[in-house]
Amino acid sequence: MSFNNHYFKSLFKSITSDNGSEFVGLSEAVEGISEGYFTHPYSSWERGTNENHNGIIRRFIPKRISLVSVTTRSIKRIASWMNDLPRKKLDYLTPTEVFYDYFSQIQTT
Repeated sequence: MSFNNHYFKSLFKSITSDNGSEFVGLSEAVEGISEGYFTHPYSSWERGTNENHNGIIRRFIPKRISLVSVTTRSIKRIASWMNDLPRKKLDYLTPTEVFYDYFSQIQTT
């Protein structure tokens, strides 16, 4: 799968992050490609889907477990499970199905 700025721009209209130091260069990184937005401090409802996904991840990795101790294999297994979970919001398709369907549409344009 070839992935360049054209596809990135088509797939990601905007990126929203919190104000953590890990995102300090977000605006510069996506400049000219996408819009970068930052949520207000202590406003988790501004990233509701992200918070829901965090809750799903916590089913597998409880808060008391350090992420340093989680293997890459486990993280990939959790990501695959989440991406293959049908979602009501997606008319009971999986995120993987929706992504590849949309990506195949923009590849032909």
